Amino acid sequence: MMIVRSKAPLRISFAGGGTDVAPYFQEEGGLVLSTTIDKYAYASLRLREDRSISVRSLDYDVVAKYHRDEPLMYDGNLDLVKAVIKHMNQYDEAQGLDLFLHTDAPPGSGLGSSSTMMVALIGVFKHWLRLPLTPYEIAELAYSIERLELGIKGGMQDQYAAVFGGFNFIEFTDSAVIVNPLRVAPHILNELEYALLLCYTGETRLSANILTTQIEGYVQRHEEVVASLRHQKEMAIQMKNALLRGRLNDFGDLLHQAWLSKKKLASQITNPQIDRLYQVAQDQGALGGKLLGAGGGGYLLLFCPFDRKHIIAEELEKAGGQAVKFGFEDGGLQTWEV
Repeated sequence: MMIVRSKAPLRISFAGGGTDVAPYFQEEGGLVLSTTIDKYAYASLRLREDRSISVRSLDYDVVAKYHRDEPLMYDGNLDLVKAVIKHMNQYDEAQGLDLFLHTDAPPGSGLGSSSTMMVALIGVFKHWLRLPLTPYEIAELAYSIERLELGIKGGMQDQYAAVFGGFNFIEFTDSAVIVNPLRVAPHILNELEYALLLCYTGETRLSANILTTQIEGYVQRHEEVVASLRHQKEMAIQMKNALLRGRLNDFGDLLHQAWLSKKKLASQITNPQIDRLYQVAQDQGALGGKLLGAGGGGYLLLFCPFDRKHIIAEELEKAGGQAVKFGFEDGGLQTWEV
């Protein structure tokens, strides 16, 4: 029995997050600097002899069963999966299948795991059905299903990062998304990876609530929110330039500035525990850092001097954080069969 598998990498976003959320990017254009890391969303698809569909998700600890002949209703339970099955049904309605899903980071952790799972799901169906989808088309479809059809609030960067992989400077406009892969010298990437520390704050969050506040702030033209989004774009450009030129201490400082700016987008972005962990890291010598994702919990990314990184990690653990090992991943969506 053939099994098709896919994996797509999770991402860390350095600057520009929030400028990829409608309606901001449609009106002013968005810019995001990000890279993918060696943490993944996985999907496996196995064909069945009957016409039933079973979905097992390790992240949500659920097993759900459906039948090809009954309509899939969106009810907040595995809607991402149902939406992809519904979309792919137009290509093959006959076959029953088993889906097995899991990610290396919990949903709501700020690493883009939900959108990355969507990309992995589309990838596994694309491979099985031999669909001639380009990387841009996969990312567009993932965005369209998650954000437009299901109405889940969020930006566009995660889908493109997961499909393309690697260090990218991504431009968002009303008419197109352009992924610019960055050619960063290996010694700069090694040094940056050595300097970065990922710390789990011990909380996940619903990013939609934070994004609603941010979107309202922009639509109502709150001065602080508009200025912060424009500043995020400027930070993305400056950080890209610092990275390509190997000015990594500048990069660390810009990371700090981007975080100060991000906090102005919505009051729920940070909380006392996150602020405490960030302060502990700074007190121990971290040059800068930021919370990944929309905010409210998840992972802190910190830029540390090489001889202080281990001490910063120890102090963060004492303060209730959890240091997580990671490396950069330069590949994007991958699919294969067994």
